[in-house]
Amino acid sequence: MKRRSHRNLLLASVAVCGALFTCGAAAQDGCKLTPIGTAAVAAVQDGRTLLLADGRVLRLAGIEAGGDNATLQSIVAGNPLRLEMLGQDHDRYGRIVAFAFIADAPASLQQTLLDQGQARVSARVGDKGCADALLRAEQAARAAKRGLWADPNFAPLSAENLSGLAAARGRFALVEGKVLSVRESGATIYVNFGRHWTRDFTVTILRRLQRALAAAGVAPKVLAGRRIRVRGWIEEGGGPIIAAEAPEQIELLD
Repeated sequence: MKRRSHRNLLLASVAVCGALFTCGAAAQDGCKLTPIGTAAVAAVQDGRTLLLADGRVLRLAGIEAGGDNATLQSIVAGNPLRLEMLGQDHDRYGRIVAFAFIADAPASLQQTLLDQGQARVSARVGDKGCADALLRAEQAARAAKRGLWADPNFAPLSAENLSGLAAARGRFALVEGKVLSVRESGATIYVNFGRHWTRDFTVTILRRLQRALAAAGVAPKVLAGRRIRVRGWIEEGGGPIIAAEAPEQIELLD
């Protein structure tokens, strides 16, 4: 009886997510995906990787795993998947990269995992409509402290928390703070959160990408003085750095 109740809760969550995804996509001219077939799941390898019955490996596009495998296992158990791609359908390791849906459900597995707080939106989604819908689901789960968002270790880091940023080096993270200045040097734009580049947090953007960011409403030149949230892998380059390569990595907070 307990297992049936848990399954019913998951199915209800999928239905709610579907409504959110449909409305969000419509507001952003849709999340346009290309069907690439169906598949059966043989096993869950991690929070975003599935072994398919035909031997192929599926990586769920647009998210970073954060929760346990049990949630994903509960959702996909015994259910066929419908696969739809956005951009490249394989990664360099030969794995399928796609959005996955349970049968005819309108909500993707990605949307459901985000809504339950079991994943975060990745640094690169590849489409504004898709990215906006996923970001809204993540925001709702974070505000409600569902899933991994109940763990302080997953909370967005402050750009002023230099010790926390140092500890997160080499990891995917969300960082929030007020931009002090925006500077250009050669082919790179530096979005600075402090006065000392050898110590303070910085977001780097290639100049050739600024038109795409401007079209998405996050032109580098207007970020000075604004509070933003940036997501990506923290690297060391004097001080901690995140390289922003896609508009969805930057969110305006004010």
